[in-house]
Amino acid sequence: RTQACEMAGSENLTLLFYVVVWYVCNTYYNIYNKKALNQIHAHWTVAFTQLVVGVVWCLVIYGLQIRKFPKLKTADWLSLAPIGLFAAASHGGSVLALGAGSVSFAQIVKACEPVFAALVALAIPPIELKPALAYMMLLVIVGGVGLACVKEGKGVEINMYAFGWASFANLAAALKGKLGKDVTHTLKADKTKNMDAANVYAVMNVLSAAWTLIVVLFTEAPTIQATWDHTVKDAAAACKKDPKGSKCYTSNDIIINVVASGIFFYLYNEFAFAFTAKVGPVTSSVLNTLKRVIIIVVTAIVFGEAMERNAMIGSAVAIAGTMFYSLAEMQGKKKTH
Repeated sequence: RTQACEMAGSENLTLLFYVVVWYVCNTYYNIYNKKALNQIHAHWTVAFTQLVVGVVWCLVIYGLQIRKFPKLKTADWLSLAPIGLFAAASHGGSVLALGAGSVSFAQIVKACEPVFAALVALAIPPIELKPALAYMMLLVIVGGVGLACVKEGKGVEINMYAFGWASFANLAAALKGKLGKDVTHTLKADKTKNMDAANVYAVMNVLSAAWTLIVVLFTEAPTIQATWDHTVKDAAAACKKDPKGSKCYTSNDIIINVVASGIFFYLYNEFAFAFTAKVGPVTSSVLNTLKRVIIIVVTAIVFGEAMERNAMIGSAVAIAGTMFYSLAEMQGKKKTH
Protein backbone atom coordinates (compact mmCIF):
# COMPACT_ATOMS: atom_id res chain seq x y z
CA ARG A 1 0.00 0.00 0.00
CA THR A 2 2.86 2.39 0.85
CA GLN A 3 4.47 1.73 -2.51
CA ALA A 4 1.14 2.33 -4.25
CA CYS A 5 0.72 5.65 -2.41
CA GLU A 6 4.24 6.71 -3.39
CA MET A 7 3.53 5.86 -7.04
CA ALA A 8 0.25 7.80 -6.92
CA GLY A 9 2.01 10.75 -5.32
CA SER A 10 4.72 10.69 -7.95
CA GLU A 11 2.09 10.53 -10.71
CA ASN A 12 0.24 13.51 -9.22
CA LEU A 13 3.47 15.54 -9.04
CA THR A 14 4.15 14.73 -12.69
CA LEU A 15 0.66 15.88 -13.67
CA LEU A 16 1.07 19.06 -11.61
CA PHE A 17 4.38 19.74 -13.36
CA TYR A 18 2.72 19.27 -16.76
CA VAL A 19 -0.06 21.71 -15.88
CA VAL A 20 2.29 24.37 -14.47
CA VAL A 21 4.56 24.26 -17.55
CA TRP A 22 1.51 24.22 -19.85
CA TYR A 23 -0.04 27.28 -18.17
CA VAL A 24 3.20 29.25 -17.89
CA CYS A 25 4.28 28.57 -21.48
CA ASN A 26 0.79 29.31 -22.83
CA THR A 27 0.70 32.63 -21.03
CA TYR A 28 4.16 33.63 -22.26
CA TYR A 29 3.20 32.50 -25.77
CA ASN A 30 0.27 34.91 -25.80
CA ILE A 31 2.44 37.75 -24.49
CA TYR A 32 5.29 37.31 -26.99
CA ASN A 33 2.86 36.52 -29.80
CA LYS A 34 0.86 39.69 -29.23
CA LYS A 35 4.05 41.76 -29.06
CA ALA A 36 5.26 40.31 -32.37
CA LEU A 37 1.88 40.83 -34.06
CA ASN A 38 1.76 44.44 -32.86
CA GLN A 39 5.21 45.04 -34.33
CA ILE A 40 4.96 43.48 -37.80
CA HIS A 41 1.82 43.11 -39.89
CA ALA A 42 2.69 39.86 -41.63
CA HIS A 43 0.64 37.59 -39.43
CA TRP A 44 0.64 34.44 -41.56
CA THR A 45 4.43 34.72 -41.72
CA VAL A 46 4.58 35.03 -37.93
CA ALA A 47 2.37 31.92 -37.60
CA PHE A 48 4.60 30.02 -40.03
CA THR A 49 7.82 31.08 -38.28
CA GLN A 50 6.43 29.91 -34.93
CA LEU A 51 5.82 26.47 -36.42
CA VAL A 52 9.30 26.41 -37.99
CA VAL A 53 10.80 27.09 -34.54
CA GLY A 54 8.93 23.99 -33.37
CA VAL A 55 10.30 21.95 -36.26
CA VAL A 56 13.86 23.03 -35.39
CA TRP A 57 13.19 22.15 -31.74
CA CYS A 58 12.10 18.65 -32.82
CA LEU A 59 15.18 18.15 -34.98
CA VAL A 60 17.43 19.04 -32.04
CA ILE A 61 15.55 16.63 -29.74
CA TYR A 62 15.79 13.82 -32.29
CA GLY A 63 19.40 14.67 -33.15
CA LEU A 64 20.41 14.38 -29.50
CA GLN A 65 18.47 11.10 -29.33
CA ILE A 66 16.42 12.38 -26.41
CA ARG A 67 13.33 11.00 -28.12
CA LYS A 68 12.81 8.17 -30.60
CA PHE A 69 12.18 9.29 -34.18
CA PRO A 70 8.65 8.47 -35.46
CA LYS A 71 8.66 5.68 -38.04
CA LEU A 72 5.92 6.61 -40.48
CA LYS A 73 5.28 5.30 -43.97
CA THR A 74 4.07 7.42 -46.87
CA ALA A 75 0.52 6.14 -46.29
CA ASP A 76 0.71 7.33 -42.66
CA TRP A 77 1.82 10.83 -43.70
CA LEU A 78 -1.00 11.00 -46.25
CA SER A 79 -3.57 9.95 -43.64
CA LEU A 80 -2.29 12.67 -41.30
CA ALA A 81 -2.06 15.41 -43.96
CA PRO A 82 -5.73 16.54 -43.73
CA ILE A 83 -5.45 16.70 -39.94
CA GLY A 84 -2.31 18.78 -40.33
CA LEU A 85 -4.28 21.11 -42.60
CA PHE A 86 -6.90 21.70 -39.91
CA ALA A 87 -4.17 22.15 -37.29
CA ALA A 88 -2.55 24.78 -39.51
CA ALA A 89 -5.89 26.52 -40.02
CA SER A 90 -6.57 26.50 -36.28
CA HIS A 91 -3.16 27.99 -35.47
CA GLY A 92 -3.28 30.53 -38.30
CA GLY A 93 -6.80 31.62 -37.40
CA SER A 94 -5.84 32.08 -33.74
CA VAL A 95 -2.78 34.15 -34.66
CA LEU A 96 -4.76 36.39 -37.03
CA ALA A 97 -7.50 36.86 -34.42
CA LEU A 98 -4.90 37.88 -31.86
CA GLY A 99 -3.32 40.28 -34.35
CA ALA A 100 -6.67 41.91 -35.09
CA GLY A 101 -7.93 42.36 -31.54
CA SER A 102 -7.09 42.11 -27.87
CA VAL A 103 -5.87 38.89 -26.26
CA SER A 104 -8.88 38.88 -23.94
CA PHE A 105 -11.39 39.12 -26.81
CA ALA A 106 -9.66 36.33 -28.73
CA GLN A 107 -9.70 34.12 -25.63
CA ILE A 108 -13.40 34.85 -25.01
CA VAL A 109 -14.34 33.83 -28.57
CA LYS A 110 -12.03 30.81 -28.35
CA ALA A 111 -14.10 29.70 -25.37
CA CYS A 112 -16.82 28.96 -27.94
CA GLU A 113 -14.82 26.01 -29.29
CA PRO A 114 -17.18 23.44 -27.67
CA VAL A 115 -20.06 24.94 -29.68
CA PHE A 116 -18.25 24.19 -32.92
CA ALA A 117 -17.18 20.75 -31.66
CA ALA A 118 -20.78 19.85 -30.81
CA LEU A 119 -22.04 21.00 -34.23
CA VAL A 120 -19.30 19.09 -36.05
CA ALA A 121 -20.14 16.00 -33.98
CA LEU A 122 -23.73 16.23 -35.25
CA ALA A 123 -22.83 17.03 -38.85
CA ILE A 124 -20.08 14.48 -39.60
CA PRO A 125 -20.61 10.70 -39.18
CA PRO A 126 -20.39 8.88 -36.90
CA ILE A 127 -22.93 11.15 -35.17
CA GLU A 128 -22.07 11.87 -31.55
CA LEU A 129 -24.88 13.00 -29.26
CA LYS A 130 -24.04 14.93 -26.12
CA PRO A 131 -26.05 14.96 -22.87
CA ALA A 132 -28.91 17.47 -22.71
CA LEU A 133 -27.09 19.45 -20.00
CA ALA A 134 -24.08 19.82 -22.29
CA TYR A 135 -26.25 21.38 -25.01
CA MET A 136 -27.75 23.73 -22.42
CA MET A 137 -24.25 24.84 -21.48
CA LEU A 138 -23.60 25.73 -25.14
CA LEU A 139 -26.36 28.34 -24.83
CA VAL A 140 -24.62 29.68 -21.72
CA ILE A 141 -21.33 29.94 -23.61
CA VAL A 142 -22.91 31.79 -26.54
CA GLY A 143 -24.77 34.07 -24.14
CA GLY A 144 -21.56 34.90 -22.28
CA VAL A 145 -19.70 35.75 -25.48
CA GLY A 146 -22.67 37.85 -26.60
CA LEU A 147 -22.70 39.78 -23.33
CA ALA A 148 -18.95 40.39 -23.58
CA CYS A 149 -19.59 42.08 -26.95
CA VAL A 150 -22.07 44.58 -25.50
CA LYS A 151 -20.37 47.88 -24.70
CA GLU A 152 -21.93 50.03 -22.03
CA GLY A 153 -23.70 52.98 -23.61
CA LYS A 154 -22.78 51.81 -27.14
CA GLY A 155 -24.67 48.56 -27.63
CA VAL A 156 -23.22 45.57 -29.48
CA GLU A 157 -19.69 46.25 -30.68
CA ILE A 158 -17.75 43.39 -32.29
CA ASN A 159 -14.34 43.35 -33.88
CA MET A 160 -15.57 41.26 -36.81
CA TYR A 161 -12.09 40.53 -38.16
CA ALA A 162 -10.91 39.13 -34.83
CA PHE A 163 -14.25 37.36 -34.26
CA GLY A 164 -14.19 35.83 -37.74
CA TRP A 165 -10.66 34.45 -37.48
CA ALA A 166 -11.19 33.14 -33.94
CA SER A 167 -14.36 31.38 -35.12
CA PHE A 168 -12.46 30.02 -38.12
CA ALA A 169 -9.85 28.66 -35.70
CA ASN A 170 -12.58 27.08 -33.57
CA LEU A 171 -14.12 25.33 -36.57
CA ALA A 172 -10.72 24.06 -37.74
CA ALA A 173 -9.92 22.77 -34.25
CA ALA A 174 -13.28 20.98 -34.08
CA LEU A 175 -12.69 19.34 -37.46
CA LYS A 176 -9.17 18.34 -36.46
CA GLY A 177 -10.49 16.73 -33.29
CA LYS A 178 -13.31 14.90 -35.04
CA LEU A 179 -11.40 13.62 -38.08
CA GLY A 180 -8.05 13.05 -36.41
CA LYS A 181 -9.16 11.03 -33.40
CA ASP A 182 -9.26 7.61 -35.07
CA VAL A 183 -6.16 8.17 -37.22
CA THR A 184 -3.91 9.22 -34.34
CA HIS A 185 -5.35 6.50 -32.07
CA THR A 186 -4.46 3.86 -34.66
CA LEU A 187 -0.92 5.18 -35.03
CA LYS A 188 -0.42 5.35 -31.27
CA ALA A 189 -1.57 1.74 -30.91
CA ASP A 190 1.18 0.54 -33.28
CA LYS A 191 4.24 0.67 -30.99
CA THR A 192 6.63 0.12 -33.91
CA LYS A 193 5.84 3.63 -35.18
CA ASN A 194 7.02 5.41 -31.99
CA MET A 195 3.93 7.64 -32.06
CA ASP A 196 3.46 8.64 -28.45
CA ALA A 197 1.70 11.91 -27.52
CA ALA A 198 4.88 13.98 -27.99
CA ASN A 199 5.62 12.55 -31.43
CA VAL A 200 2.00 12.93 -32.55
CA TYR A 201 2.24 16.64 -31.81
CA ALA A 202 5.69 16.87 -33.44
CA VAL A 203 4.33 15.34 -36.66
CA MET A 204 1.30 17.65 -36.56
CA ASN A 205 3.64 20.60 -36.14
CA VAL A 206 5.67 19.60 -39.22
CA LEU A 207 2.52 19.16 -41.32
CA SER A 208 1.07 22.45 -40.04
CA ALA A 209 4.27 24.25 -41.02
CA ALA A 210 4.08 22.77 -44.54
CA TRP A 211 0.45 23.82 -45.03
CA THR A 212 1.06 27.29 -43.58
CA LEU A 213 4.03 27.77 -45.89
CA ILE A 214 1.68 27.35 -48.87
CA VAL A 215 -0.56 30.12 -47.50
CA VAL A 216 2.44 32.40 -46.90
CA LEU A 217 3.78 31.85 -50.43
CA PHE A 218 0.46 32.93 -51.94
CA THR A 219 -0.20 35.87 -49.58
CA GLU A 220 2.65 37.61 -47.76
CA ALA A 221 5.85 36.19 -49.29
CA PRO A 222 5.89 38.54 -52.33
CA THR A 223 5.78 41.63 -50.08
CA ILE A 224 7.52 40.41 -46.92
CA GLN A 225 10.77 42.30 -47.59
CA ALA A 226 8.90 45.55 -48.17
CA THR A 227 6.80 44.93 -45.06
CA TRP A 228 9.93 44.29 -43.00
CA ASP A 229 11.70 47.42 -44.26
CA HIS A 230 8.59 49.54 -43.67
CA THR A 231 8.19 48.14 -40.14
CA VAL A 232 11.82 48.79 -39.16
CA LYS A 233 11.70 52.31 -40.66
CA ASP A 234 8.49 53.21 -38.77
CA ALA A 235 9.91 51.81 -35.53
CA ALA A 236 13.11 53.88 -35.92
CA ALA A 237 11.02 57.01 -36.49
CA ALA A 238 8.90 56.20 -33.42
CA CYS A 239 12.06 55.81 -31.31
CA LYS A 240 13.17 59.32 -32.25
CA LYS A 241 9.84 60.76 -31.10
CA ASP A 242 9.42 58.65 -27.98
CA PRO A 243 12.31 56.33 -27.04
CA LYS A 244 10.22 54.70 -24.29
CA GLY A 245 7.00 54.39 -26.30
CA SER A 246 5.35 51.08 -27.20
CA LYS A 247 6.05 51.67 -30.90
CA CYS A 248 9.79 52.02 -30.33
CA TYR A 249 11.56 48.73 -30.99
CA THR A 250 14.36 47.27 -33.10
CA SER A 251 14.48 44.51 -35.68
CA ASN A 252 16.07 42.32 -33.00
CA ASP A 253 13.03 42.87 -30.77
CA ILE A 254 10.76 41.54 -33.52
CA ILE A 255 12.94 38.47 -34.07
CA ILE A 256 13.14 37.76 -30.32
CA ASN A 257 9.36 38.04 -29.90
CA VAL A 258 8.61 35.78 -32.87
CA VAL A 259 11.18 33.13 -31.89
CA ALA A 260 10.18 33.23 -28.20
CA SER A 261 6.51 32.87 -29.12
CA GLY A 262 7.45 29.87 -31.29
CA ILE A 263 9.35 28.19 -28.47
CA PHE A 264 6.57 28.75 -25.93
CA PHE A 265 3.93 27.68 -28.48
CA TYR A 266 5.65 24.35 -29.02
CA LEU A 267 6.33 23.74 -25.33
CA TYR A 268 2.82 24.53 -24.13
CA ASN A 269 1.29 22.25 -26.75
CA GLU A 270 3.70 19.42 -26.01
CA PHE A 271 2.94 19.52 -22.29
CA ALA A 272 -0.79 19.90 -22.95
CA PHE A 273 -0.65 16.81 -25.19
CA ALA A 274 1.30 14.90 -22.52
CA PHE A 275 -1.24 15.89 -19.85
CA THR A 276 -4.18 14.89 -22.05
CA ALA A 277 -2.57 11.51 -22.75
CA LYS A 278 -2.43 10.90 -18.99
CA VAL A 279 -5.87 12.10 -17.87
CA GLY A 280 -8.07 12.13 -20.98
CA PRO A 281 -9.59 14.92 -23.11
CA VAL A 282 -12.41 15.96 -20.76
CA THR A 283 -10.21 16.74 -17.73
CA SER A 284 -7.79 18.45 -20.09
CA SER A 285 -10.65 20.52 -21.52
CA VAL A 286 -11.66 21.70 -18.04
CA LEU A 287 -8.11 22.83 -17.24
CA ASN A 288 -7.82 24.42 -20.69
CA THR A 289 -10.87 26.49 -19.79
CA LEU A 290 -9.41 27.62 -16.46
CA LYS A 291 -6.19 28.49 -18.29
CA ARG A 292 -8.06 31.15 -20.28
CA VAL A 293 -8.84 33.04 -17.05
CA ILE A 294 -5.12 33.29 -16.24
CA ILE A 295 -4.24 34.39 -19.77
CA ILE A 296 -6.97 37.06 -19.84
CA VAL A 297 -5.93 38.51 -16.47
CA VAL A 298 -2.16 38.43 -17.07
CA THR A 299 -2.27 39.83 -20.62
CA ALA A 300 -4.75 42.53 -19.60
CA ILE A 301 -2.18 43.68 -17.03
CA VAL A 302 0.81 43.38 -19.39
CA PHE A 303 -0.82 45.20 -22.30
CA GLY A 304 -3.03 47.53 -20.27
CA GLU A 305 -6.19 46.16 -21.87
CA ALA A 306 -9.14 47.74 -20.10
CA MET A 307 -12.05 45.33 -19.63
CA GLU A 308 -15.53 46.78 -19.12
CA ARG A 309 -17.99 45.24 -16.70
CA ASN A 310 -19.94 43.42 -19.43
CA ALA A 311 -16.73 42.01 -20.86
CA MET A 312 -15.66 40.65 -17.47
CA ILE A 313 -19.08 39.20 -16.65
CA GLY A 314 -19.53 37.82 -20.17
CA SER A 315 -16.11 36.18 -20.24
CA ALA A 316 -16.73 34.66 -16.78
CA VAL A 317 -20.09 33.26 -17.95
CA ALA A 318 -18.63 31.88 -21.21
CA ILE A 319 -15.65 30.28 -19.47
CA ALA A 320 -17.84 28.80 -16.72
CA GLY A 321 -20.21 27.47 -19.38
CA THR A 322 -17.28 25.81 -21.16
CA MET A 323 -16.12 24.17 -17.96
CA PHE A 324 -19.58 22.85 -17.09
CA TYR A 325 -20.01 21.65 -20.68
CA SER A 326 -16.88 19.54 -20.27
CA LEU A 327 -18.08 18.19 -16.93
CA ALA A 328 -21.52 17.37 -18.38
CA GLU A 329 -19.84 15.60 -21.28
CA MET A 330 -17.72 13.59 -18.84
CA GLN A 331 -20.82 12.52 -16.88
CA GLY A 332 -22.53 11.51 -20.12
CA LYS A 333 -19.58 9.30 -21.08
CA LYS A 334 -19.58 7.64 -17.64
CA LYS A 335 -23.27 6.73 -18.05
CA THR A 336 -22.75 5.22 -21.50
CA HIS A 337 -19.92 3.06 -20.15
